[in-house]
This record gives sequence, structure tokens and C-alpha cells, in this order.
Amino acid sequence: MTVNFNRRKFVLCGSAVLGVSLLLKACSNNQATTPTTENSSEGFKIAIALPGVITDQAWNQSGYEGINQVKQKLCAEVAYVEQVAQADQTEALTDFARKGYNVVFAHGGQFDAAVEQVAAQFPNTFFVAVNGSVKGENIAALRIDHLQGSYLCGIIGASMTKSNKLAYIAGQEFAATQEELRGFELGAKSIKPNIQITSTFTGDWNDVAKGKEATLALISSGADVIYQWLDNASAAVLQTASDKGIYAFGNTKDQLDVAPKAVLTSAVKRLDLAIVYLAELAKQKQLKGQIYTIGLERPDILSVGKFGLMVPEKVKQQTLNTKQEIIDKKIIFESCNENGKDTRCLKKVSV
Repeated sequence: MTVNFNRRKFVLCGSAVLGVSLLLKACSNNQATTPTTENSSEGFKIAIALPGVITDQAWNQSGYEGINQVKQKLCAEVAYVEQVAQADQTEALTDFARKGYNVVFAHGGQFDAAVEQVAAQFPNTFFVAVNGSVKGENIAALRIDHLQGSYLCGIIGASMTKSNKLAYIAGQEFAATQEELRGFELGAKSIKPNIQITSTFTGDWNDVAKGKEATLALISSGADVIYQWLDNASAAVLQTASDKGIYAFGNTKDQLDVAPKAVLTSAVKRLDLAIVYLAELAKQKQLKGQIYTIGLERPDILSVGKFGLMVPEKVKQQTLNTKQEIIDKKIIFESCNENGKDTRCLKKVSV
């Protein structure tokens, strides 16, 4: 059951009763009890702050689904707040910490600065920066290896383009999106070394009009395959690509059904399962202040989705074979410096 409470939404294990105060039914019995206080250590409480809406069929929905799975699997008291603007990030995280949540997930790399600021004030709360680049005594980062997934998409994109011009669209430019763009470039250039890749950042993960406008601009410049990483605006990109007769990639969710004539495949990122994984570590008191990176070695969390009917069997097999080579560490991506910039480079390991 989900109830509204001071703009924050609480998803409870079991049922709930609303009176003058919020009454929670304990997981172990049927007797209602008053909620734990801010300073109480009773129970296991996890919250998540989301930058967009929980119905976006993409990034934010995956976070919301993760917190619901935590409720079911760990019988935790969980809460979420959606549509947290940049200016409100510190307030949202602080609110959860004051309410005594054991772990607070900040669902997006754009929360990094707010996480560092708030974590220093609440040493008894563990903060997890999803897609983040920060770590500390009570800060962990949860990262999908976006580069591995986008590398496979780059292979497909280069195999399908006719104009030899690919494009990448994301909401903001930070470490995770740069990593994903790099993987897309490496994958595409492994097929066609001279292929062109253009990138653009709309400044808003959810603005449908901006997503569509950016897509049309890239198509006008000659791009005929677009890799997008947006939230609520992702469907607009995919549908615009379909309307204009070009190809695109889904992201986070398997988005083939959004635009089956355009979507080649999707970089499927099961953030919900990754959130459960870190929540389990936290409950076992094994969560550490480090960056947790999950790649293709965990196909339940990172994988490619269903292939569109337009993708030739030969391209599918090449993609799947390359995926296995990455899992087997025959292909690795190691830190390097290229043109004065720290990045990652491909290295093939001979057996």
C-alpha cells in the first residue's frame, strides 16, 4: 500500500492505517504500531529520491520498482519521492535522513554534490549514489558498466547505418553519460573506423519537446541511427525516429515495443535488481564506502534486449559473440589517456 505523507510517498510492508498519525503494521504480526521515530534504530528503512516520474518506463520507474522489491524481499519500510529538481535535492535527502532511514538511494549522477553535502551531516545514514562517482565513509556509488552495453549497441548501429553518421542523446553530461557515449563510439569504430558520432545533451531528462527537437536536429544533420538515454522523453525520441524512418536504441527498459519499426535493441539495465543487491548488503551490514560497478557478467542486471526484426541474423550473432568475449574477459576496457583526456580504451586479450 502507498500513502501520501508530506509530499513523500511511503510504501509499507504489510498494510497501513491512517489516523491522527501514520500507523504501520509490523511484518511479524498483525498488531499496528506507531512509526519508528527519527532516532530509532528499530526496523530497516530504505528510501529513494527520484529525479523524474515513476511511470516513465525508463530510469525512474526502474528505481521505483527496485524500492518495491526491497519492500517485498527484505520486509523493509520504504519510501520514495519523485520529480526532485536539482534545487531540491539536498532537502529531499536531508528529510529522509532526519526521519531515520538507514539507507537513502539518490537515483542519478546529478545527485552527487547533494549526496556529499548531506552525508557529512548524517553519519548514521548510508547514502547510495546511483550512477554516481562519489564514495566515502557512509557513501557508496552504484554503477552499471554503461560502456559495455553501449559498445554492443555501437556494433549494431555501425552495421545498420547507411549514412555512416550515428548520434547520441542524453539528458545531462556527466561521468555515466560520457562513459556510455565512449562505449558507443568504440563499438561503432570497431566496425567502421571512420564513422561519425555526434552527441547532444538536452539539459532535461523528461522534457518531451526537447527530446523530439534534438532528435529532429540530428536527423537533419544526417544521422540515421540514434542511441538515446532519456527518461520520460525517451519514447518521443524513439517515436520520432520511427516516423522519420531511421533507427534508434532503447535504454534501461527493453523499449522495442515503444517503436518496433525503429528500435534495433535496447541496453537493458535492471536497476531494480541492482538496488535490491545493495539493500541486501546494507541489511547484512556489509555495504561499504566504495563504487560498485556491475557489468555484463551479471546478465540479470545488464544485457541487450530483444532485437528488432530489421537486424540481420549475422549482426545479432556478432553482437552476442562479442558480449560473451567481454564476459570471458577476452575483450576488456582499461583506463587510458587519449588526446589529453582520461577515458577507457579497448584491449583484446589473446588466449
